Amino acid sequence: MEQPKNNLKIITDKKNARVILPNMLTLIGVCIGLTSIRFALDGKFEFAIIAIIFAALIDGLDGRIARLIKATSKVGKELDSLTDMISFGVAPAFIMYFWKLNTLGRFGWLVCLIYVICVALRLARFNVNSNQEPSWRDNFFEGVPSPAGGILVLTPLIISITDFNLITINYNIVVPTFFIVTSLLLISKFPSYSFKKIVIQRKATIFLLFGIVLFFGLLLIYPFNVIAISSMIYLFMIPISFFHYQKLKKQNIDKNFGEDDDDLEDVL
Repeated sequence: MEQPKNNLKIITDKKNARVILPNMLTLIGVCIGLTSIRFALDGKFEFAIIAIIFAALIDGLDGRIARLIKATSKVGKELDSLTDMISFGVAPAFIMYFWKLNTLGRFGWLVCLIYVICVALRLARFNVNSNQEPSWRDNFFEGVPSPAGGILVLTPLIISITDFNLITINYNIVVPTFFIVTSLLLISKFPSYSFKKIVIQRKATIFLLFGIVLFFGLLLIYPFNVIAISSMIYLFMIPISFFHYQKLKKQNIDKNFGEDDDDLEDVL
């Protein structure tokens, strides 16, 4: 009678060991997000931006790793939301406040508060809706995700560091505008691409891999230029995702992508 209990204990111990890796990555993301605030306090805004980007990369990896090694857990889910709140809510708000919003007095602080509250509301809604049955809607988020929002509000600061800052920009107007627009996108139900599942033809896989390598190569050489361009591209993709969503909705697709596509390969 002791054998089944021992086997069950071994299985439980193995699962607990697997859960440690994604949760460790999540906690590392928290540390990086908080460190970005320290960089901003010291006036090292370039390092603060890089820290947020690293936190976003880790945020995209920990969930995928957890699903890959079958180490998902309720603790990891809640921990991920708390990490997003710090790394993409509190940290970007403080960075931009130390850089420009502090010159706007109380209004600048109000803008920061509004953005952080919208991030919290967006994460709460995501946690509630994440238990729904899988469908074609999984390829879209309701509103802009918090990592994208954290990078979008940093866009004026990023542009100020790049070579694109060739014209005079009134950051006292641009920065609050980015904060307010991003805050509205976070809590809106405007569909945006989730990029959780990318399905392409097998013969095109090599080109996708080449594009990914090229992107990260350019990111290493021209980090702020690439981030600024990527932010602008993402903004232009939001209307495209809306029309794509409406098209799929009209077609009444109630099943996941890729079930009948034998010539397609899920690469992510």
